[in-house]
Amino acid sequence: MTAFARRALVASPTAPAQAAAAELREMGDWVPLDQADVVIALGGDGFLLQTLHAALERPGSGAPVFGMNLGTVGFLMNEWRHHGLDARLDRARPFKVVPLSMTATTVDGRTRTLPAINEVSLLRETRQTANIQVTVNDRVVLDSLACDGILVATPAGSTAYNLSASGPILPLGSALVALTPISPFRPRRWRGAILPDKARIGLRILDASKRPVSAVADQREIRDVAEVRIEMDRGRELTLLFDPEHALDDRITMEQFIA
Repeated sequence: MTAFARRALVASPTAPAQAAAAELREMGDWVPLDQADVVIALGGDGFLLQTLHAALERPGSGAPVFGMNLGTVGFLMNEWRHHGLDARLDRARPFKVVPLSMTATTVDGRTRTLPAINEVSLLRETRQTANIQVTVNDRVVLDSLACDGILVATPAGSTAYNLSASGPILPLGSALVALTPISPFRPRRWRGAILPDKARIGLRILDASKRPVSAVADQREIRDVAEVRIEMDRGRELTLLFDPEHALDDRITMEQFIA
């Protein structure tokens, strides 16, 4: 008997994911998300992020997620196969994912806190360069960063937007976060930093009314921010399950050697 007897099924609205979900529904019984031992997610990496965010919003939802790729890249997904699911779940390797917590204060004084599994990114809203002061553990480390933006990435998200912005790839379990500028202009030679994941990162927008900046936690945006504070949220740990041959930690490491 598998340890994951009670399973919930979620699928992207795309035609391939819906067709795959129809196949699986005919092969067994499924339970609601709040009763599940494991969640089977069908779609791409973006849909997996949505599934994980939905879990963060359900109190007490600690069920691991086993994703199967019916999207494009599927970096965080297992291969789609409709057969042998019991054996795959029994052999699956767990990976813990700790989200970031972003607290953003807007120019008009409103404050909102959002989780981010991949990254928190700050982006200029107009043609004018953003001007951002950076603090680490309440110490000013950059008085003024002129740039298109800046992001903070987890190891799980380091191969996504962070890598596209020339940020470092962080191995899973490294207890690090990447602080990566996006198209930096001044200081010219600053290319980012690798920080302990215990660090508290502050980003204050200088002249926020003239040079507006938005803050994005994965896929959710807050516009016209004045200040953003970012730290790991260790009370909201998530679990992803992978086929042993998928070896997510090895895939992340090997991304460093892809030309």
